[in-house]
Amino acid sequence: MKTLTELQTLIQKAIEQLSYPAQPPDLYEPISYILSIGGKRLRPALLLMACDIFGGDVNKAVKAALAIEVFHNFTLMHDDIMDKAPLRRGKATVHEHWNQNVAILSGDAMMVEANKLMLQVDDRILRPVMDIFNNTATGVCEGQQFDMSFESRDHVSAKEYINMIRLKTAVLLGGALKIGALIGGANEKDANLIYTFGEQLGIAFQLQDDVLDVYGDPDKFGKQVGGDIISNKKTYLLIKAQELARAGTAGELQKWLNNPKADSRKKVAAVTGIYNQLNIREQAKQAIQSYAGKAFTALNEIDLPVTQKQYLNAFADSLMVRDY
Repeated sequence: MKTLTELQTLIQKAIEQLSYPAQPPDLYEPISYILSIGGKRLRPALLLMACDIFGGDVNKAVKAALAIEVFHNFTLMHDDIMDKAPLRRGKATVHEHWNQNVAILSGDAMMVEANKLMLQVDDRILRPVMDIFNNTATGVCEGQQFDMSFESRDHVSAKEYINMIRLKTAVLLGGALKIGALIGGANEKDANLIYTFGEQLGIAFQLQDDVLDVYGDPDKFGKQVGGDIISNKKTYLLIKAQELARAGTAGELQKWLNNPKADSRKKVAAVTGIYNQLNIREQAKQAIQSYAGKAFTALNEIDLPVTQKQYLNAFADSLMVRDY
């Protein structure tokens, strides 16, 4: 069996071999641009890994894996427009490098290209694979809309937040694994189990990101610690704090949320102090462990020898102990 690193390398080489028409350049050059500026290629690599553990030929799954990566980058291109983000992986975002209209239309073309790649799977499993892919794509769009809608709401429940990150982040991980499993010859039960593994792990992963944004090491995390607090982003930590804060503490928290001119360092320190007072970090860790536990339970139930699941186990373990 191939390691995650080997599969990531395989995907990278396949991405470098992708080619698009020369005309019109403003439609196709942004696709090559965003695909060239890096990324860990985790989702497509995990699709290949799922195929591999069920005894399939990973080379027959490369087109589907590329479809997942092209789709993922399409969502990033459009997310950057909505977030007005100037940088993506240290490089100018497409709408900054070209303009917003180019980024919208080029992103649309990426969705078409992703479908063309996914349609190259074996005809025998084409219908179920396309159903998974389309349902996943719809879920990601729903998650993004929920996320944007939350920005204008004073309160969001923890349940609503978990559903949002499940759709925006986790279903793509689950969908990639399930498609890879089907290409590898998995039965419906095991394909569903590996989907659950990816989905629950994806939720745990995003919750851990929320924790790291407040409590991570800035030298390792790669971005400003406390950025979510500064921007009033509705994370699991903030939502739980709003649920649990009483009287004076609730008022103090709201004071910082309502002050757009607050000194960033003081705001991060004050809100982090409230989180500590309410034991929010521990609550978030318990939620992470709960969703990770559901992921491992699903993985253990897959009808394969433990040795064939070891790389997925190791991948999940690495996500749960990361500090960046």
